[in-house]
Amino acid sequence: MKTESKQNSYHLSLKIKDYFLLTKFTLSFTVVFTCVLCYLIAPNIVDYNWLYISILFIAGLMITGSANAINQAVEKDTDSLMKRTAGRPVANGRMTANEAYTFAAITGIGGIILMYIFFNPASALLSAFSIFLYAFVYTPLKKVSSVAVLVGAFPGALPCLIGWVAATGIFNPAGWISVGERSFSNGAGWALFGIQFLWQFPHFWAIAWLAHGDYAKAGFKLLPSKEGPTKFTALQSVFYAFVMIPVGILPYYFHVTGNISLWIVFAANLFLLVQCIRLLFELNATAARRVMFSSYIYLPVVFLSLLADKV
Repeated sequence: MKTESKQNSYHLSLKIKDYFLLTKFTLSFTVVFTCVLCYLIAPNIVDYNWLYISILFIAGLMITGSANAINQAVEKDTDSLMKRTAGRPVANGRMTANEAYTFAAITGIGGIILMYIFFNPASALLSAFSIFLYAFVYTPLKKVSSVAVLVGAFPGALPCLIGWVAATGIFNPAGWISVGERSFSNGAGWALFGIQFLWQFPHFWAIAWLAHGDYAKAGFKLLPSKEGPTKFTALQSVFYAFVMIPVGILPYYFHVTGNISLWIVFAANLFLLVQCIRLLFELNATAARRVMFSSYIYLPVVFLSLLADKV
């Protein structure tokens, strides 16, 4: 009996691990982290209600996990061709596509309901739209055209807007938020969206530069140049990194954050731009890896500084 109990516990732990892999937990955690930070950056969130913060975090993980589960079910055949994804549960055969779809339906619907009940209908609709856009537009488009990266950047940045709208209930970028005797432009929420939207291009293209062989084997068209990792890809990364500099000023311009974060965000943008320029001149995997790791550091530094320096 003890042996059977141990075996059951072992199989249960493996199943739980597979569900973590199905949701791409590390990626989901990063995305939801920025969603929660944008919720807290909103000017009308004065006191931290840890119950609501926890619910937002759980709902965000469910919504993001749902989109990633659908992605893995759809791409099970191509995932099995790539070294970096062959071990995923659906690609490896440890989980059926139907099980992944069932999990995605339960978590996706559950997350959207939580957003509707505890926050507002606008944030729930945005959450549903982000799942649809990622799973049913971006995912199949990856084999058709590199424009998939542009399309995928929208659901990739929507968590910032979802967090903001969950706090304010206002989607309209021309709207205003009243806090006491002060008013704040809702454009600040779109500025946060813009920061994460633009960040994805140098971040993702650095990854695609390093994993180009795997992506090409699977038939994915994710680099802007048909020839693969070229000067054009690096130049595109430089362009988006450069545009991030003026966009990074907008939270300060909308009077949501202060002087300290303005300079921290500027320094982070400048650092990422320098790494992209180095890629343009060096055109090698080492330079692409520097861009990738710089982009990983960028998000927590920028959004935590914005929150810490909230007006």
